[in-house]
Formats: sequence, C-alpha cells, structure tokens
Amino acid sequence: MKFTSFALTCAIALVAVSTGCDKSSTTTDGGSDSAAPAAESTLVGTIKIDGSSTVQPISNAIREGFIQEHPNVDINVSGNGTGNGFKSFYDKGTDISDASRPIKAGEFEKCKENGVEFVELPVAYDGLTIVVNPQNDWVKELTVDQLKSMFVGDDAVKNWSDVDPSWPEEAIQIYAPGTGSGTYDYFHEVLAKKSGKELRGDMNLNEDDNILVKGVADNKFSIGFFGVAYYAENTDKLRAVPIVNPKDETAYEPTTENIASNKYAPFSRPLFIYVNTESLNRAEVQTFVEYFLANTPEVSEKVGYVRLPESVMAKAQSNLDAVSVGTHFVDESGEGRSGALTDLYKDENLVK
Repeated sequence: MKFTSFALTCAIALVAVSTGCDKSSTTTDGGSDSAAPAAESTLVGTIKIDGSSTVQPISNAIREGFIQEHPNVDINVSGNGTGNGFKSFYDKGTDISDASRPIKAGEFEKCKENGVEFVELPVAYDGLTIVVNPQNDWVKELTVDQLKSMFVGDDAVKNWSDVDPSWPEEAIQIYAPGTGSGTYDYFHEVLAKKSGKELRGDMNLNEDDNILVKGVADNKFSIGFFGVAYYAENTDKLRAVPIVNPKDETAYEPTTENIASNKYAPFSRPLFIYVNTESLNRAEVQTFVEYFLANTPEVSEKVGYVRLPESVMAKAQSNLDAVSVGTHFVDESGEGRSGALTDLYKDENLVK
C-alpha cells in the first residue's frame, strides 16, 4: 500500500517547518546566531509502538529526540516482547512493532489475513549476552554444547558441577526472558531448534529485562541472558561470559567489534522495526520513521548496540521510500529463512 501523495506532501511540509529540517540546527555551540529561529513544528498525532524489550531502548531514545523537535506528537513505547508485539501489530493495535527477530511465518500469515501490510526495517545489531554474577570465578568461557547442556530440555543439568566437575556443586539458577520475547525465541533457535526440543521449563522467566538483571546480580550461582544494551548498563553488577565461536573455536566477548564482525557467534543478530503501511498515511508516523532511520546508527551505539553497515541502512531507506511491503525472512513456501542480514535483506528475497 502506497501512502497518499497528500500525506507525503504534509510530511514534507511539516519536516520543513520543524527544527529537524536543518541538521545543523540539532547542535548548538551556545553562541549567537543571526539566522531567524526555526518555526515550531505543527506536527500532531499519536504513534503506538510495542514489541521487543531489547529494541525498546532504541525506540525510547529515538522518541526522546523526536518529541524535542515535534512536541505535539504523543509516542507510546511499550516492551511486551516481540511475539506479543506482533500480535498487537497484526490486530491493528499498533503502528510500529519492535522486534529482536524477524517476523515468523505464522505472524506473517496473520498480517495477511487481517489486511496488515508492512515495511520491514533493520535498525541495529545486537549481541545476545550470557551473563553471570561477578562473584562467579569459575566460568571463564562457555561453548555452545555447554550452553545446550544447561538450557535445553527438562533433562538439562541441575548443578554447575554437572557442566564441569571442577565447578561448584551448587544449583544453577537461570533468569531468562519470557516466552513472548524474541530473545527467548532466538536463544531457542540457536540452541534447540535442530534437536526439536524446548528450553528447560524451570527457568525464572520475565519480560522485564531489568528484573533479569537483578536476579543475576543478587545470586552468585545464577546465569541469564538478554540483549547487550542491558548488560552495558549494568557492567558493575554483571559479568559477560565469552562464548566460543564454533567455527574458529575462539572465545569472544560481546564487544561492538565482535558483534559487527559476527565473531561473537552464534549470538549476533539484527534488530528490526515493522511499520504498518496504513499508518504511513499519517504524517506523524511517516516523519517519525524517517527520523528513526536517520538517527538509529548513532542512537543505537549510544544505548549499547551496534550500527548496521551503511549499505543495509541505505537499503532500508530505499524500501521505506518505495513502501516495499513484505518480509525477506519467510520464503514463498512459508518457510523461515536464516543467514546473514546482508545476504537476506535483498529485493530478490522480498515476499509480499
């Protein structure tokens, strides 16, 4: 669905009178400026966003910058999990869905059944980070096989000593995102999908990543996982565990460089926003999404994530400009695609 020429004209006009129309106006040195001040934005409306708690810090930061330029736009950002966000999205309850994984085939079908078309926009890279309590002095690194033994199936190991006999004979306390979270889904996909098993059922689950942080910070024998931004905010309370890359058998920490280069494998992943094309008919949504793409490289880094390659951001902008509807991550037969973002986010993979 193309947004109307009227809406586009409104969006362009509104941007022109906003303080964001001139990038030089976004920074000041405190000195006098002979130029006349920019006119106050007349953009109004409400934008509803829900979905990934991992993406939420990016959307919140983008929101803060946007409302400084357009104070009469009300933007509601919730973080109820990727799966829950997609449900609200295909039920037409939100304009934008934050996602820490690509849309699933079933969610895509629901969108089509309900007449919801969308533009799929990657916005950053994340490193799903496995964390332990700082007092944990026995785990120096973890392999994928060790993680599987700890997290997969109801027969998963119970004590640290079951993973390595030299480790304490103490119960492993696990704090993990809820089942509606894209982070939970991604962790399951990496560790358990091939085996056809589920993650163990006795984990402490919560959609609020801050509660997971507290759980690990308060328990010496705990372990948890969530997006790297929440670790970056709590390095005084948590320790990130280096993960052994199965390809080169070298352990890597979730640093910006290692995530961007995919050395931090298999836990480097792209983050997305999905935008309802009907919502793009509203000038406030069109202007906000343009602002989001223009600013997410810097904002993502500020909140602890990793900027995408310029080629990917340029493709995202091109897809937004053309209102290219559909997903690159479900094929024509309804099967999910996997692989590197740079390989999949191409025109030939777009399915409407």
